[in-house]
Amino acid sequence: MEALAQDTNKIDVEMMEDKRHLDVAAVGHLANQEAHDETPMQALRRHPWTCVWVVYGIWVLLCCSFDNSAAGSVVGIPRFRQDYGYAYEGDYVLPANWQSAYSGGPAAASVFGTFAGGYIADKIGRKWTVVTIYILLFIGITVETVSAQTSNPNAVFFAGKFINGFATGSLITTAMTYIGELSPLALRGIFTGAAAIAFTIGPFIQALITNFYGDLPSSWAYKSAFVAQYGVTGIGLLVWPFMPESPTWLLLQGKDDKAIRAFKRLGEKEEEIQKHVAHIKLTLEEARKETEGATYLECFKKSNLRRTIVSGMPLTLQAFCGVFFIAGYATYYFQLAGFSTEMSFRLAVCQQVLSMAGNVTAWFLIERVGRRPLTFWGLVVLTVILLVAGGLACVGQVGTNKATVGMIILYCYVYNVTLGATAYTSMAEIGTSRLRAKTAAIALLVQGCFSCMWQFVLPFMFNPNEANLQAKTSFIFGGFSVFCCIYAYYCHPETKGRSYEELDEMFQKGVSARDFGSYVTEAERKGQQVKQEVMDGTLAL
Repeated sequence: MEALAQDTNKIDVEMMEDKRHLDVAAVGHLANQEAHDETPMQALRRHPWTCVWVVYGIWVLLCCSFDNSAAGSVVGIPRFRQDYGYAYEGDYVLPANWQSAYSGGPAAASVFGTFAGGYIADKIGRKWTVVTIYILLFIGITVETVSAQTSNPNAVFFAGKFINGFATGSLITTAMTYIGELSPLALRGIFTGAAAIAFTIGPFIQALITNFYGDLPSSWAYKSAFVAQYGVTGIGLLVWPFMPESPTWLLLQGKDDKAIRAFKRLGEKEEEIQKHVAHIKLTLEEARKETEGATYLECFKKSNLRRTIVSGMPLTLQAFCGVFFIAGYATYYFQLAGFSTEMSFRLAVCQQVLSMAGNVTAWFLIERVGRRPLTFWGLVVLTVILLVAGGLACVGQVGTNKATVGMIILYCYVYNVTLGATAYTSMAEIGTSRLRAKTAAIALLVQGCFSCMWQFVLPFMFNPNEANLQAKTSFIFGGFSVFCCIYAYYCHPETKGRSYEELDEMFQKGVSARDFGSYVTEAERKGQQVKQEVMDGTLAL
């Protein structure tokens, strides 16, 4: 009798656990369906504080872009070339090896930073990773600022850029993961695409600083760009103590109570919190069925291999469609094309204004048009612009040189409407929940490797004291862009309006990239079924 009672109790416990699991699954599917039904404006009204902290994540990215653009912008300042370079044919030029090091060194450091950022963010959380990197940024900025007063300014300046390269690589990985985890489904494409505006605002502010101070006869012509970084990073540090940890990370660690408190800090209501927790747990449970552990090796197993490739490839396409050439050498080329130093700085400001306008345009297109069309057709247009710019540069006349400048400025707008926005969306949303930070780290690492290569090679291709290709360099990137278009057409999927649960299902089933947009998932069917049963009163949650 005692044995029978124990067996009965065991069965009762198992039945209660099954019911609890069923309830969690049903609530999770209902939350998925409600997220599908939500419009962007409804999501903005229902989750205002969540949106505020996503914007803070974008500010964190601004710290990265502000520092990255500082090194590129000062190359066009005559006083910087005088203090760090040597006289050449009546002007001052930077040694090509140091110019390569300025850009290539930080790119190499960011490769290590992305891996470190993904690992640290999974270990100590998104919030504490951010403040650790802020401290590194302050150290790097200080080294950059004092470099001119040292006996070997090029080496010290390089050291500062290297520190900041490591820091920005880590920070981009962490911030994009944070943005992707917090963003409501209806706003995820907009917010992850809007993250790219941080990479246009930074250069824009630096262009304004250079425009106002670049003609100064003293070292403050370029130091002003370095010192301004203190302000941007300092604002981020002041707000940091109020930053809520990512609830997804807390649930991954089994810290359910802290996750609930984080949702409350994000302004979510009690009944909504239960749905969010259930949906995230359901997604994590599905991911665990295929993913044995949250290690970097798991990113290359089963369907996660495809997800790692798809997540990172758009960032790699950026490296081969010419953006590092356009962004890093535009101001310098404007001067070589015959514009005065003052006018070249003004053109750089115009270039950054169009870049920001392009990114804002992407906010309205990314959820309407979708990620795949914007990526593919954007690459097609960029390919045409690069080949036309190269052709005009071959003529070598004053009029065609200025037309080439016009094509470079147009490139910045088109790039930010399309690939400049969609690449960050893909990086943030395609990785599975348990591996998202590591998938993003790998994506940025691969981009960083190719970026490092181009940053070292470009000065020898572009500079007048080296190969002197100048704007004809765009021919090289135009040729690469043709292959980028082929990849985007056959391999890049449409993820618009898809929850992480649905993406897990479609990648596990191996759905073709061209079928992603029309595929109906089991998660959708179950969500609609649960919602209907709740409305009919046949299911109580």
